[in-house]
Amino acid sequence: MDDRQAMTAILYVLRTGIQWKALPHSLGAASTMHDRFQSWQSKGVFHRLWEAGLQTYGEVQGIEWTWKAVDGAMTKAPSGGKGTGPNPTDRGKSGTNQACGRTVEGCPWAWRLRGPTVTT
Repeated sequence: MDDRQAMTAILYVLRTGIQWKALPHSLGAASTMHDRFQSWQSKGVFHRLWEAGLQTYGEVQGIEWTWKAVDGAMTKAPSGGKGTGPNPTDRGKSGTNQACGRTVEGCPWAWRLRGPTVTT
């Protein structure tokens, strides 16, 4: 399997949110693409791509590192395990808290996923 074809299929799944088994056959076998995704994830390929993209964006556009913004979302996580907690916005069902930090230009610099903080 060609790496470029595998990346195209992986990005298609990540962008559309479809299940691996719903991947169009023209993009490759779902099991092959999922195996490649797992392999690359464990080797840190996506993290290195993110770092390279951030570096390039900083060189071309410039990043103002002194200004930051954080955005978050509460989502259901019925199979989240120990990393989830009660979601105060959904009648006590388990959930997670996702936070994404961005520079003033809108470039992401951090991502955090954890159980929500419940205050009373």
